[in-house]
Amino acid sequence: MSTTQESQLELGDFLRSRRERLTPAELGLADSRRRRTPGLRREEVAELAGIGVDWYVRLEQGRAVRPSVATIDALAQALRLDPAERTHLRMLARAPGHREFARETVPAPIRRLVAGLDQPAYVTGRRWDVLAWNQSSAQVIADFAQFPVPDRNILIWMFTGPGARERFGPGWAAEARRMVAQFRATHDLWARDPAFENLMTRLRDGSPEFVAWWEAHDVRRSLAGLKTFYYPDRGPRRFEYATFQANDDPALKLAIYTPA
Repeated sequence: MSTTQESQLELGDFLRSRRERLTPAELGLADSRRRRTPGLRREEVAELAGIGVDWYVRLEQGRAVRPSVATIDALAQALRLDPAERTHLRMLARAPGHREFARETVPAPIRRLVAGLDQPAYVTGRRWDVLAWNQSSAQVIADFAQFPVPDRNILIWMFTGPGARERFGPGWAAEARRMVAQFRATHDLWARDPAFENLMTRLRDGSPEFVAWWEAHDVRRSLAGLKTFYYPDRGPRRFEYATFQANDDPALKLAIYTPA
């Protein structure tokens, strides 16, 4: 399957998930007929967006059509997408081409920068592999040096072992669900890549929570904020965190945590 076909299928899945979450009442539509499935009908979305029903059906089915920017924006408006979802829809519609995924390499200056920071810091790639971290991060969050290289991944750590559940304590579910929605934005552009398929298999096999939240098809942007970590000997500690994109390689993201 080509990259374009993969992107078209993900575009169709995303449109369908957003259509099924809406109700006629939310949009002020009459609802006189009984509905066999939740959400809006395809013809209702097409009418709201001002496009043909057959055209919209082709989009949802992942067929070979190329929607214009105006059509994508009209669908975003019709489906009441928030800014993160609207951006995601536009990226899927572009059908970007790329080579097979390969684990990124962190340039030496960035590695030295991370190692020299007093605050917890680490670098991840587009698949959320943990590529570099400092001693403070190992003490405060997790020591990824103890994991095999294939397991040095934020999502694998979050969903397939007890470490993250212990570290996040009662806040684990909210944090884990937020991560799923953020990862969706990247995953859908690489969905049929072998490395991403392997990661998804591990997550689905290792966590029923991941499966449930993934099927919700939510998308969120990565924003700065607060996290609370729990320690058996020290209790809870709060940290502010922010992420930064590397100029050397936009796929690399530096995360820094500061005690709040």
